[in-house]
Amino acid sequence: MASKKIEKIRAKRKARVRGKVSGTETRPRLSVFRSANHIYVQAIADDVGKTLAAASTLSGELVGNLDGKKKVDAAKEVGKLISKRLKDLGVNEAVFDRGRYLYHGRVKALAEAARESGLKF
Repeated sequence: MASKKIEKIRAKRKARVRGKVSGTETRPRLSVFRSANHIYVQAIADDVGKTLAAASTLSGELVGNLDGKKKVDAAKEVGKLISKRLKDLGVNEAVFDRGRYLYHGRVKALAEAARESGLKF
């Protein structure tokens, strides 16, 4: 478990990032959560307070395909999946909310895979 100082730093970073980013129905906020084993992303329309789409390494479409893959590769698959789900809803643009995580590793892989799949942010 992280020390209180680290938790305080993470909370400040999250508040700083979240203060600058807001989503709408036409351009939702892609909010990322990363745990030790999984990565989750939601497309959130803050103006109406609604989650438009979500994807994670636990999504039914990905569970069987991720066996034996590294975490970064799994994050890329999640990025492609969220991009596909948003395109099915007619959304082509989004705002990326990395939360308290640095734009590095799995978070970066997810974002770049979503961009490669045609999502603009």
